[in-house]
Amino acid sequence: MMKALELKIPPVIIVVLVAGLMLLVASLFPQVQFGPLPNWISLAVAILGVILPLVAAISFRRAQTTVHPSNPEKTSTIVTTGIYRVTRNPMYLGFAFILLGWGLYLGNMVALFGLPAYMFYMNAFQIKPEERILTEKFGQAYQDYRSKANRWL
Repeated sequence: MMKALELKIPPVIIVVLVAGLMLLVASLFPQVQFGPLPNWISLAVAILGVILPLVAAISFRRAQTTVHPSNPEKTSTIVTTGIYRVTRNPMYLGFAFILLGWGLYLGNMVALFGLPAYMFYMNAFQIKPEERILTEKFGQAYQDYRSKANRWL
């Protein structure tokens, strides 16, 4: 069953599902509200979350490789420059920032648990399978890159 989820659900769908669950949880547990935080803080975090995937996608386009998360075997090259020097997964990191911004906007401690849930899912069903495929495809070159750039931050 677990392997059946690998690379199956597009990450954007996961973000939407987690964001919806965060909203649901916030409404079910109103007693754990925090804040108030100025809305600009959550907006700034979410904007960073939008910028990271855009910068990453531009890097992929320049390298003429796929950005499609369900087909990592179609990757033609390992992108190691720009934002990819800092994180191997800036698109997924950006989505995490969007969820963090959403959680801050909701102002609910329980809703913030959506962020580690998202990261757990992405590690297990998206990132690790991608890493396995990229290691098979690029061998030592990908292993060397993994030793230089962190998975998230």
